Amino acid sequence: MAAVSKQLEHLNKDKQLKKAIKQIGTLKLSKNDDLYFALMRSIVSQQLSVKAADTIFRRFLELFKDGYPHPKQVLKMKDEKLRSAGLSFQKAGYLKNIAQFSIDKTLDYHELKSKPDDELIEYLVEIKGVGRWTVEMILMFSLGRPDVFPKDDLGIQNGIKKLYNINPSNKKELYNQMDTIAERWKPYRTLACMYLWRYKDDF
Repeated sequence: MAAVSKQLEHLNKDKQLKKAIKQIGTLKLSKNDDLYFALMRSIVSQQLSVKAADTIFRRFLELFKDGYPHPKQVLKMKDEKLRSAGLSFQKAGYLKNIAQFSIDKTLDYHELKSKPDDELIEYLVEIKGVGRWTVEMILMFSLGRPDVFPKDDLGIQNGIKKLYNINPSNKKELYNQMDTIAERWKPYRTLACMYLWRYKDDF
């Protein structure tokens, strides 16, 4: 992945985005190639506050001797025990789906990293309970893919409307305007989106 400074040099060519970057400052990018773990964490976190998600995920990890949810151990664990960590039956099922997929196919990122973003998204949404938005967030925040654009994300939509002062009359018009704006950011749309989220919340 290109250095942040190189990405910012490119994104600063967009005058509106440059204003947001100047106000927010340099963002730190992190990366963790453990795709299986990232999927588990993402499922646990769905529809929860950050604090609640962190608490439940910690309790979930504590169910395992070495603090890591190995696929075979997840599959052997009774739903009632998973529920004791604060998980719903539905989420417990989704975690088992991830574990089963990891065994039947693979979630080893070293084997999957050659897949382009769209192919990786298509591959991972085969897992019941894992949707496109979830995968896009993992591509951005865990795997460090530089050119992800989650245009269904409400935060991104609101951030673009606010920063670029657009007021589309319908969803199709919104998507068209978003695509036109985001075209300028390629191949670093991930970092641009991170600025949009911050700008939406802080300014």
